[in-house]
Amino acid sequence: MKIRDITNAIAAFAPLQYQESYDNAGLLFGNPDWEATGVLLTLDATEAVIDEAIARKCNLVVAHHPIVFGGLKKINGNNYVERVAIKAIKNDIAVYAAHTNLDNVRNGVCEMMARKLALQHCRVLSPKRELLRKLYTFVPQADAEKVRTALFAAGAGHIGAYSECSYSAEGTGTFNGGEGTNPYVGKAGERHHEAETKVEVIFPVYLEQYVIRALLDSHPYEEVAYDVVKLENAYAEVGSGLVGELKEPMDEETFLRWVKQQFDTGCVRYTPLRGKPVKKVALCGGAGSFLLKKAISAGADAYISADFKYHEFFDAENQIVIADVGHFESEQFTVELFYHILTEKFPNFAPLKSTIRTNPVNYL
Repeated sequence: MKIRDITNAIAAFAPLQYQESYDNAGLLFGNPDWEATGVLLTLDATEAVIDEAIARKCNLVVAHHPIVFGGLKKINGNNYVERVAIKAIKNDIAVYAAHTNLDNVRNGVCEMMARKLALQHCRVLSPKRELLRKLYTFVPQADAEKVRTALFAAGAGHIGAYSECSYSAEGTGTFNGGEGTNPYVGKAGERHHEAETKVEVIFPVYLEQYVIRALLDSHPYEEVAYDVVKLENAYAEVGSGLVGELKEPMDEETFLRWVKQQFDTGCVRYTPLRGKPVKKVALCGGAGSFLLKKAISAGADAYISADFKYHEFFDAENQIVIADVGHFESEQFTVELFYHILTEKFPNFAPLKSTIRTNPVNYL
């Protein structure tokens, strides 16, 4: 198995097109065509993790956080990022990161948090826009079903929990084949009128090349007429944070103690309690203060995330209880997610979970 087989499996679950503009997810070091000797899964690709990969004969480290986040102008070992880069490259260790793209997919990092709290009826808190495309094409009526089926097989036509969604309209197309053409219907050099079906489907942007290829391979015409249009619609399955409901309401103090236990954190920083039961819960892995207003607008009683600054706690304004569980603690289940993705795709391949606890924060 090659490294690209493993990274492609992760990218199929969390497409790189879903990462935020500031992010640096993907293959950071290494050659995708290397044979994979082993895979080590971690939250952070630290020096100790690279040492562990060497000791356990793994030449691919899959991390949540990109060790190279901003630009590297020098690589001379003056800080831990440069030392990781040097050690990984010298020892032929590939490093791959799935960061905000893994945060933004519906069954990603936030879903792992939600499962710890057994939340029900979850939905994306802040869906992303402009990730959907619509394809219009024109097909002879007798071939419309064949083309639809090919487009569906390539991943087009999903709307929420529904699949094979399309729209069709009947009309008449005209064309005149020039010199050297071999038209599917009609004769070259003569205007032809053909009863056609207009087929419309939507698809996520990362599937565009596959959808277009399916169209061209299944369409009978030499020259296929089609349009791809960017949609501004929110994509309900992709975005930041989740909001869901507890099975039963809990009083606030009991809820916070339970959150502390479930996330195995040494400290939960929280805003003043409101004296109201907690039923609806919003959450976001990592630094999530940017979603606080969304959590309030969603009617959440509590918001679980990390990295809130002092003045940001005031923004709760007694409308919600903020529970800051810590950055590492909110994302620690990502290793389990990586493991699930890879073992489901490759049942006979065993990725290894790092034994290094990379959390740089300690509690007394």
